[in-house]
Amino acid sequence: MGRSRNNRRGPAAEAVVEAVDGGLAQLVPDPDRARAWTLLIDGAPQSHVDLDDPAYLSFEYQRRLGHVIDLAAPPGKPVQAVHLGGGAFTLARYVAATRPRSTQQVVERDAALVQLVRRALPLDPGARIRVRSVDAREGLAKVPDVWADLIVADVFSGARTPAHLTSTEFLDEVRRALKPSGVYAANVADGPPLAHLRGQIATAAARFPEVALIADPAVLRGRRFGNAVLAASALPLPLAELTRRAACDPHPARVEHGRRLTDFTGGAAPVTDEAAVASPAPPPSVFD
Repeated sequence: MGRSRNNRRGPAAEAVVEAVDGGLAQLVPDPDRARAWTLLIDGAPQSHVDLDDPAYLSFEYQRRLGHVIDLAAPPGKPVQAVHLGGGAFTLARYVAATRPRSTQQVVERDAALVQLVRRALPLDPGARIRVRSVDAREGLAKVPDVWADLIVADVFSGARTPAHLTSTEFLDEVRRALKPSGVYAANVADGPPLAHLRGQIATAAARFPEVALIADPAVLRGRRFGNAVLAASALPLPLAELTRRAACDPHPARVEHGRRLTDFTGGAAPVTDEAAVASPAPPPSVFD
């Protein structure tokens, strides 16, 4: 692929625009990084990938997921990971770069998007990454019992997380597929009054004894729509180091857990399949 007038050599790289199952996909070259691209679906940013440096995470919520991934096992140790929601495979590439010899499964329902990303932003052929083009919950059901060290959920359809990926029954499948020491991390998007986020915390707490939330203070205060990262495990989470990394990020975040997280949840009830609804749609101004 070409390079832009800034750091790219030769002609400026051009955006790739293609219809996929979930809408209109655009791969837009990053003017500041030689072989980096942002994926948008119907104008909503989904992923950023730097083919030269897959350990680089541009989006703040993906960096927060990266902190959880970094602390899920000793540095550099290979893991068995499941990624629900593929996008441009940013986090699978990150795990492959930071934890070589890891074995990963990516579940991305949009088969046309998978084909586009494979063609335009090819995976390292040496990376042990298998991609399944099925529904996230269907794909999770095919993961063997106690197989995964790490399960990451980052699934959006039309900028909303589907209802069937927000329930206790869904988390029962997550627990089944996780090793006893495994870690679950989810990207949760919400805005004031944060009813969806509170419900997701309550749902996670109903299935995991250890839960933490990483988020921008402005989002936690209900001042704006944004992303929060939910981390959960059967074993204690590395809260001190997670807090340090979140605070030192270019966009500092707060880590809530224990009593403060319980108070923040405000008595919200766990979400079941019967009562589940999709996450709220972001206001148009979020992508301005």
